[in-house]
Amino acid sequence: MSTLKQKLKTDVVAHMKAGDKVALTTVRNVLGEIETKEKGGKTPVEFDDAQVTALLQKEAAKRRETAAIYTEAGEADRAAAEVAEAEVIEAYLPKPLTAEEAAAIVDRIITGLEEKQGALSMKQMGLAMKPITAEIAGRFDGKAVSDMVRKRLA
Repeated sequence: MSTLKQKLKTDVVAHMKAGDKVALTTVRNVLGEIETKEKGGKTPVEFDDAQVTALLQKEAAKRRETAAIYTEAGEADRAAAEVAEAEVIEAYLPKPLTAEEAAAIVDRIITGLEEKQGALSMKQMGLAMKPITAEIAGRFDGKAVSDMVRKRLA
């Protein structure tokens, strides 16, 4: 079992004891979503931390979008509830990277690859993207990372 999923399960008990109903309900809903996705395919799978993180990001984004819709509709109470749930979920996500930190990771990995294999061309972008994505996953926008790699290889 992934460590993040285990932490979510452990926190259910902590939220229960603390009487934090919003956090308890949110974490239970997220765990239910994880289990549904794991059992939803033809063959059941066990999500790793990267997959759980991706699912948490989607769930947080979904709640932020719903909050915006409620705000536009004049439903401030419902919007606040959605934002509170999004904040609970976001507490489990890794700290986002700044653009400078992401650029430093891109430079470091590409430099390391170039030391081993010589100068990389745009045709070898996938070779660079795999380790970069593995390190940055879930902490910075994938499209922005791709643009950084393109500029670095051009």
